[in-house]
Amino acid sequence: MKQRIFGITGWKNSGKTTLTCKLVEEFTRRGFRVATLKHAHHLFDVDQEGTDSHRHRKAGAAEVAIVSGNRWALMHELGEQGEPSMQDMLARLSPCDLVLIEGYKREDHPKIEVRRKAALDQSPLPDTGASIRAIAADHDIAEAHVPVFSLDDINGIADMIALETGLGETAA
Repeated sequence: MKQRIFGITGWKNSGKTTLTCKLVEEFTRRGFRVATLKHAHHLFDVDQEGTDSHRHRKAGAAEVAIVSGNRWALMHELGEQGEPSMQDMLARLSPCDLVLIEGYKREDHPKIEVRRKAALDQSPLPDTGASIRAIAADHDIAEAHVPVFSLDDINGIADMIALETGLGETAA
């Protein structure tokens, strides 16, 4: 079965993470298994200084797996390798009903553009591949070539994503 993916994208501080979290909650409430893929443009660390796993990584381990009775995580140091592609990372995910992708605004997958007045940049994202299927905003959008949703219309946005991805079942 083809992996169902849908993106949430926008400029910095546009509300991408908030919308992504609300959509994960909504699709989970509807009974679907959801995974997320988040692109970060900056150096980030999921490990904390002083932990054993952090010490392993700093000692030079290329991969560090942490396992407990509640969760597991695998950290992979890229070293001299380039950043893996979105497709490479999608291939690493376990099977699920839907993958929500936060960021990756320049990739050509279906996505919703998030716009907020408080964002650093309020201009529309470039969409050369026509991959933006809708806009979610906290203000009126004068001209749009795609459907426009209120940022608070989580059910409507989830219904649109379900329809777009072939996931099915929409909210009653």
